Amino acid sequence: MTAVPEWMRPPRPEGWFAEDLDHLPEAPRHTELIDGALVFMMSPQRSWHARLVTALVLSLAEQAPAGIEVEREMTIRLDERNRPEPDLLVTTAPYDPDRTFFTPDQLLLVVEVVSPESAHRDRKVKVRKYAEASIPTYWRVEDEDGSPVVHSYELDGPTLSYAPTGIHRHDLRSTQPFPIELDLDRLVPGRKA
Repeated sequence: MTAVPEWMRPPRPEGWFAEDLDHLPEAPRHTELIDGALVFMMSPQRSWHARLVTALVLSLAEQAPAGIEVEREMTIRLDERNRPEPDLLVTTAPYDPDRTFFTPDQLLLVVEVVSPESAHRDRKVKVRKYAEASIPTYWRVEDEDGSPVVHSYELDGPTLSYAPTGIHRHDLRSTQPFPIELDLDRLVPGRKA
């Protein structure tokens, strides 16, 4: 049995807190905090996932109005024990080169592109946490035979849960969080018209 590196041991009996992520230089990239536990992305990244996230970032940034920023792979400090890292987020916070996380009140949209390793968290855990943190819109992108399918949700404020607003194949048109038109087929390499 391999010994656990010292940096992986929680700094207190209660486990890890959100601010601890900024003090773990040994941690792998894309380390998240879910319910006080460190979650490491250890499986290899698929090219489909990486290219889709890049294409979404570029497409949304191009359509975003002034005062709206699009970021990828930045954590959200939901509370003291949760700091997940979505694939993409849309924020009202101005660009800050030293930023290491966002807070829910700065966000308009969070996007998770599902991979086999993250499927349970993206479909069950994170969606609930994002809604409870009052993030207005959530998209979950699934791989359907190589084509992206976007499941879109909007926050129902009184219940702090998401209501589905659509399942989008081939194209996506939305007014939330700003007017968006996406040709989903063009986001995937090899599917350009």
